Amino acid sequence: MTLTLRQPVIAREKDRSFWLQDVGAGAVTPPLQGAQRADVVIVGGGFTGLWTALRLREQAPEMRITILEADFCGSGASGRNGGQVHSWFAEIDQISAVVGKAEGRQLCAETVDAIVELDQLQRDGVVDMELRLDGWMWTASSKAQEGAWNKAFAMCEAVGADRFEPLSGADILRRTGSAASYAGIVERHAGTVHPAKLAMGLRRLALARGIVICEQSPVLDIVPGGICTVRSAQGSIQAEKIVLAANAWLAAIPELRRRMYVVASQVIATAAIPDRLNELGWRDGLSICDSQQQVLYYQRTPQGRVIFGRGSGEIAFRDDFGASFNRSPARGRDNRREMQRVYPALRDVAVEYDWSGPIDCVPEHVPVFDHLESHPNIFFGLGFNGTGIAQTPIGGRILASLVLEKHDRWSESGLVGLARRSTLPPEPIRYLGARLVRAAIRRKNDAEIRNESAGPLTNLLASFTPGSRQKRTDES
Repeated sequence: MTLTLRQPVIAREKDRSFWLQDVGAGAVTPPLQGAQRADVVIVGGGFTGLWTALRLREQAPEMRITILEADFCGSGASGRNGGQVHSWFAEIDQISAVVGKAEGRQLCAETVDAIVELDQLQRDGVVDMELRLDGWMWTASSKAQEGAWNKAFAMCEAVGADRFEPLSGADILRRTGSAASYAGIVERHAGTVHPAKLAMGLRRLALARGIVICEQSPVLDIVPGGICTVRSAQGSIQAEKIVLAANAWLAAIPELRRRMYVVASQVIATAAIPDRLNELGWRDGLSICDSQQQVLYYQRTPQGRVIFGRGSGEIAFRDDFGASFNRSPARGRDNRREMQRVYPALRDVAVEYDWSGPIDCVPEHVPVFDHLESHPNIFFGLGFNGTGIAQTPIGGRILASLVLEKHDRWSESGLVGLARRSTLPPEPIRYLGARLVRAAIRRKNDAEIRNESAGPLTNLLASFTPGSRQKRTDES
């Protein structure tokens, strides 16, 4: 049975993220043409695909690896997010619920190692990603948000992981220049990055290590078999192993769509105002999140722009998302409103960029890896739920071990196994229910930020969010 992939709506240049416009696409590699052959074909040139290719190259130097990217590397979620870098310790409770406490602790520690790896790549001059490890704050700006971090904080203490420190309102005001959030915790060895520069740097590293990258090569379909055939508009390529690393676009495959859902996140970038931010006391690469269900996440760039994101919760029928997931017709209206609430002194600052991005979510809020049920040589990784910069390097290790048929801690991780994950309702129940839930979450957020009750019906509907709890679903 042929696997048909959904064709992405390529963003217009003016609709791309600030990050992508800042670096420019540059020269792209030639598209797939004619009949080609490889040992492994990776579909998707974002963080997951690039890290998987690099991990494979480390372990199998002679392997012929080809990445097929529909647009150019990093143009999807990897180049559209909020640029926040933090470990999995913030999700230790969710991860442990899936893999158990021992492996949960180990996976969280390995994302700390991944941050060290990113830092080393920058220090060695391999990838200039503007990584600034000035901390990540998880905060509350209303009574309903207070203590959202308590379970993760307690679990970290229980396993001897000294990752977080409590924050007072004065601490937050001093570092961020905003009094909107008044309690929280901080992870010190975390911070911000320029995600498009990271993606471009990983791309250059992959090319330097002999990995073939074919950009502007959207995959039309895959013909499974002992030798799979992957077809694009201008060519085809055969390989024994396929890795699907296409983020939210994997919802085109029914087997995967049953266990994932796609939502949009909206991000804006202001004009550069370094002097004004310095006056507020917001001077470094700190990243900040609050704790509402449609989370706010923000940072200042080295040049003094404010990057301000929010989970919009926008959905599409059958997860067939289009141009509005590149740039919303609302043009960041909710983000502008919320930024003015958090930073009233910046009310007059111009917003120069606004963009959207699809997020591949799973109910457990923890990624899943496996092979397709009837195709043991077609692997996938999905469900990073918008938290991937320090997490996709781990995903790359898991996928590499699966491809290489190794029996190690990566291939035997509790993150491997789609059948153990929750199944979502079929359409149209899924779409109609999601619209009701999204509207309830928006009402709930707006009421709670005013320290008001949203009402029993709204709270009930909001509780039907997959894996619902007071937790971030962001593009960090």
